[in-house]
Amino acid sequence: MHKGFVVYVVAFLSVMLAVPALVTYFDASTESHANEPIRLTHDAHEPIIRVFLTKERRVVAIPLESYIRGVVAAEMPAHFHLEALKAQAMAARTYIAERLAKGDFSDMRSYGKAAEDAQVTDSPDHQAFLTDEQLKMEWKDRYPSYSNRVNQAVQETRGKILLYKGKPIYAAFFSTSNGQTENAEDYFRQSYPYLRSVPSPWDRQSPKYRAQIRFAMSEVSRRLEAFTGKKLIAQSVTGAKWISEAERTKSDRIRRIRIGDQWFTGRQVREALGLPSTDFTWSIRGGTIMFITQGYGHGVGMSQWGANLLAKQGRSAEEIVRYYYRGVTIGNWR
Repeated sequence: MHKGFVVYVVAFLSVMLAVPALVTYFDASTESHANEPIRLTHDAHEPIIRVFLTKERRVVAIPLESYIRGVVAAEMPAHFHLEALKAQAMAARTYIAERLAKGDFSDMRSYGKAAEDAQVTDSPDHQAFLTDEQLKMEWKDRYPSYSNRVNQAVQETRGKILLYKGKPIYAAFFSTSNGQTENAEDYFRQSYPYLRSVPSPWDRQSPKYRAQIRFAMSEVSRRLEAFTGKKLIAQSVTGAKWISEAERTKSDRIRRIRIGDQWFTGRQVREALGLPSTDFTWSIRGGTIMFITQGYGHGVGMSQWGANLLAKQGRSAEEIVRYYYRGVTIGNWR
């Protein structure tokens, strides 16, 4: 009986020691699977996008979905909600689809001879884009996890684009609204039926929602003259009423504004001074003017911070793009 008891104890201890090992094995197996890299797939019919890298002054040829990965990674923080990243992937893919469908790359001439064979740049003039090498430098030790997130967003929306009456839309997007997006014609001057002003009040939670920027009034005058070619008379450069009138759009952004003896559009002022938004107020003290802005970007189309906050509320990528791009359908590239 004593011998049997010893055998029982030995067997019991063996099982007890084995269980943690099994648990450790399965936990490690699960963790390893969770960290497996998510890779993009490509096919023989996938378009090749010719991108001009503005800093390196060279053209690279990249398969479409790899290009979209580089745009999403450059345009939207990789830690954003997956549904927001997927919405960005669809918008980015639609942007290049519409550009290729038009086939007009004449704007590449302004980048010089090195860019003449390219279809798009990596600059905000088109869509920001980062190569894989640049992303490794940007993300550092977060590269594996961030790369997986962006790859997943691209892979799960593979080939999906936004259509209006069967054609790719001009999928404008920007960082943060002032609480309302802008009608396209109020910034770009061209009207698009799907780029209509919609409420986006959740954008007020964005860290880019409000900013204050100071300038010497003489600097404002110099920049506006250089940017627009309009000459401000000298006596108009001083005084609390230097900015005398302003007209606003439906979304409360500046449509046009009188500075000194000249009228400027809100877009001209924003771009000449590098203001975050065309929704601004101002105060003048002595020879200094302070602009207080709300929102970040041109305000037309999809708000990226708005998309992220909507995703956190449980909205899907499809719901997000249909909200910011009115009346669109989701289809497949070609």
